[in-house]
Amino acid sequence: MKNYSYIGISFVILIFGIIVVPEIIDRINEREVVSSNRSDGQEERASENIELEYIMVNQEKKKVPAFEFIDQHGDTITNKDYEGKVYIAEFFFSTCPTICPIMKENLVQVQDVFAKNDDFGIASFSIDPQHDTPGVLKEYAALNNITHPNWHLLTGKREEIYDLANSGFNIYAGEDENAEGGFAHSGYFALVDKEGYIRSRKDRHGNPIIYYRGSVPRKSIVEPGEEEPQIDILIADAKKLVNDK
Repeated sequence: MKNYSYIGISFVILIFGIIVVPEIIDRINEREVVSSNRSDGQEERASENIELEYIMVNQEKKKVPAFEFIDQHGDTITNKDYEGKVYIAEFFFSTCPTICPIMKENLVQVQDVFAKNDDFGIASFSIDPQHDTPGVLKEYAALNNITHPNWHLLTGKREEIYDLANSGFNIYAGEDENAEGGFAHSGYFALVDKEGYIRSRKDRHGNPIIYYRGSVPRKSIVEPGEEEPQIDILIADAKKLVNDK
């Protein structure tokens, strides 16, 4: 009887090895593949030759409205200063303890790509203008390697900045005592073409993505379902608009 028991146990182990172990190995290999490709393939998609969409609102192309603010050098900057330039717009504040440092680092990397291109710019609008005076913003620029001559850190009347964010760009910004730092805002970047229209590529479903995620580090590795980096595709799309005649 004991021999038969041993034979039975050995048979079970053999079946386990034949059926179950290969499945476990396949799952491990699959997990390794997923782990090594957990980003959304933005580098591959960045190389795609695609057409950029206009953002349509009430069947009209969405254009950035006129604005006028003061930059870190104390100069008056308006939307006309960006005419003929492709630029990225963001809303931030210098004391932001959460997503702004990531957004800034991403934009510094974008700035470096376009360092010698005068047809490119960045507009960073402070949503805490009471604190973010031109002097504060100038120091912030120096501390954070903001060097592109067309990267303007802008401050002015709070109501005008909030109106530009929420109505002009449809990118939320506002005071929030429950938010870290006292202000709530999205981590999106808007891409604006040489004529002042907001542009973007389409997503996998054929719809414009409208804005680009600025609060996800450029080279971050993400798990399925997490927000994926979009800085490489933003750079590619900005280059396309810069090169368009």
